[in-house]
Formats: sequence, C-alpha cells, structure tokens
Amino acid sequence: MNLRIVRWNPSRRSRTVEVFLLRPTFDPKAEAIASRILADVAKRGEPAVLAAVANIEGLALRPAELRVSEREFAAAEKAVAPAIREQIEEAHRRVADFARRSMRPDWSCATPHGGRLGEYFTPLDRVGVYVPGGTAPLASTVIMTATLAQVAGVPQIVACTPGGKDKSIRPEVLYAMRLCGVSSVYRVGGVQAVGLMAYGIRHVEPVQKIVGPGNAFVTAAKRQVYGRVALDLVAGPSEIAVLADDSAKPDWVAADLLSQAEHGSGHERSLFVTDSPDLADLVVAAIHRQLAHRKRRDLIGRVLDAGGILPVVAPSLEDGMALVNRFAPEHFELAVRRPEDWIPKAVHAGAVFAGHWTPESAGDFAAGPSHVLPTGGAARMFNGLTVEDFRHRTSLVQYTEADLRDALPVIRAFADIEGLDGHRAAADLRFPDA
Repeated sequence: MNLRIVRWNPSRRSRTVEVFLLRPTFDPKAEAIASRILADVAKRGEPAVLAAVANIEGLALRPAELRVSEREFAAAEKAVAPAIREQIEEAHRRVADFARRSMRPDWSCATPHGGRLGEYFTPLDRVGVYVPGGTAPLASTVIMTATLAQVAGVPQIVACTPGGKDKSIRPEVLYAMRLCGVSSVYRVGGVQAVGLMAYGIRHVEPVQKIVGPGNAFVTAAKRQVYGRVALDLVAGPSEIAVLADDSAKPDWVAADLLSQAEHGSGHERSLFVTDSPDLADLVVAAIHRQLAHRKRRDLIGRVLDAGGILPVVAPSLEDGMALVNRFAPEHFELAVRRPEDWIPKAVHAGAVFAGHWTPESAGDFAAGPSHVLPTGGAARMFNGLTVEDFRHRTSLVQYTEADLRDALPVIRAFADIEGLDGHRAAADLRFPDA
C-alpha cells in the first residue's frame, strides 16, 4: 500500500494521472449479467425475482416475504433508540427544507394580446428508490432520495433494498423509510430489484422513475431499463477530490480522502491536489497513520492497491483546479484560505464543499442537498438528484384569437420551410379571411 506522490505539470502528460482519470463508465461483465436477469424478470415476473434473490443474494424468500410487513415496520420503530430516531428526523428535516426551497414555482406571463404562457409542475405518480445494502446499510440514502419524492408530493414511493442473511432489514433503514413516506418496501437487491420496479410483478405495479445509487450491476440494470422508466442518473463508485493550499490541516484532508475509499467496491477514487510539497508529504503520512485505526481498513486497502488514492503536487492552485475539473468528481472539497474565490472556478463537480469546516460527510448525512451525485466524470453533463426529478414540468400556451393572428406569419413560414401543409392548415383554417 505504497502511496506515491505525483509531481504533475499540465505541459507534460503523466501516465499515472491519465490512468487515474480514466474511469470506465460501464462494466461489460455487469452489463451481460444484468441483461440476462432483466430479460427473465420481464418474462416470468415474480418467480424470476425470487430465483435471482436466492441465487445471487442467498435468500430463500417465499412470495409473501418479498414485501416488508407492517409488523416489521412497527418492530423497527421500537428497535431504534430514541437518540438515533431524533437524528434521523433531524436529517430528514434538513433535507426536506432544502428540497422545499429549491422547488420551482408555477409561473405564467401575459401574451401581447391577452393570452397566457407559462409552466406548471405536478408530482410523478409512482417512483422507485433503490437503497444499497451491501457492505453498509445506507439509511442516509433513504433520506437523500425518498424525502425529495415526499416533498414533491409523489403519492406512491416504492423502495427496494437487500435483506440480511436472516432476511431482516436494519431497523434504522425501515424507520427512515416510513418517516420519508415510503409506501411499500421489498427486500430485494441488485439487478432483480431494478427489474421488479421497472417491469412490475404480481401485485406490484411498475414505477415511472427509478432513483438511487448502486454497484456496477445496479448501474448496468438502470441503464438498460432507461426508456421504459425514467432515471435520476447512472451513479457508480464514490469519488472525492480535495484541492488544498498550505492552510489545510493534513489530518483533516487525509480523513476526507479515506472517507470515500471505505465504501468497499475497490473502484473508489480519491484525488488530492496541492501546490505544497510539504503538505503532500504530511497528508500521505496521515493517511498511513489513520488507516491503521479504520474499521474498514481492508476495504480501503483494496482501493489503495488499485491506485485509487492519488496525491498530486501541481505547479499552482490554478493548475490544480484545472486537473480537478478534468476529473469532474462526484464530491469536491476546497481546503483553501479563501474558498469563495475558487467556487466559481469549480465548473465540473457533483457537489462542492467549501472551506476547512465542510467535510464531504456533512453532505452525505446532514447538510441538505441530496448525496445522489454523478460519478465517473459524468459531472461534466449530469446534475445530482433534486426535488425536480420527482415532478413533471408541463408548458402552457393559451392564445387568444389576436395572439394566433399575430403568430400566423411565423407558423406559415415554418410550415412551408418544412413542407408540413397540415400544420399550416391547422392555423389557416381558423382565419378564412386572412
């Protein structure tokens, strides 16, 4: 687990840096497996889901055990300590407040002749939330997805998450789901969960949209059902970039870099860029020192062995920012003296965490914006999950006779250009004298 500091200069290509930046968006093996499972679910429905749960997740579920019962929800609420319930509720309050503030209002304006133009927004009818189980029960993902749907007014929120070896789901996860308005929960993970939500099975209607992060197989499955359902984004292994000057505390930077490496797939990426060689040395030393005390050090070790943590010394912070924008990270921390000067320059990042007192984990659990963010360089063209992902936007055009008469020359011109005489007739027939 040797961490080598790269002295990087934009005028000279570094193979180490280029390999680090090149993250494959899709896994061909995962694509093939996802295709096979999805085809089976689409064809056979519930028996295919149960078979996949047995073969892949190792759980022999009866049909009645797919859906979490009301008894389990009630037991979960009792099992969660009051102090933990209070913090789950506080996270929900913060995320809900941010979502409400970010909702776009309906609007309209008058046309020149007394009509109206505008937009109005309505919630989706039924959405699916995927909550990973894997190496960690991500109760925070429930908060960061279902809360937004709840604020948007979605009446039916379906959730899928894998059960444990005893078929149970962590009570904290179930408590968060009920708090966020989830109407039904299925103990199914992986590709089969995506298939269940996209195609529906006996007694389960398909959803309109699937949101939430997952491993390479979930990512492949989501991509393949796009078009049948809408998606939030295709999110893969977690990433972080930290740009730091010599005002940064080495231990803090090291901890932030390790925080994303502990997720466990082995494909996570943590990029550290600074213009201070001394800081780079201190951060690397702190990473090795802290690693010995991390409970998930074996999982972090997989990331280190794969070259997933990269310390870089750049000629200047400006050059470092250019490198970060090329990386287009899911999470980007500005550990610098005046972060406000650098925020406008961060043009390719899923979320920016500005200043020494803003670790990425604040965004994962508490701050307000959803932690479902683009990865693999997709921050160049995709946004993170927002409340607007759970609403339809409908444009409104309400013309008066005078408005349509005013627009008639434009309609005729484009209808003639495009050879669409039916379009022209639809307007012309309303004005036989024109």
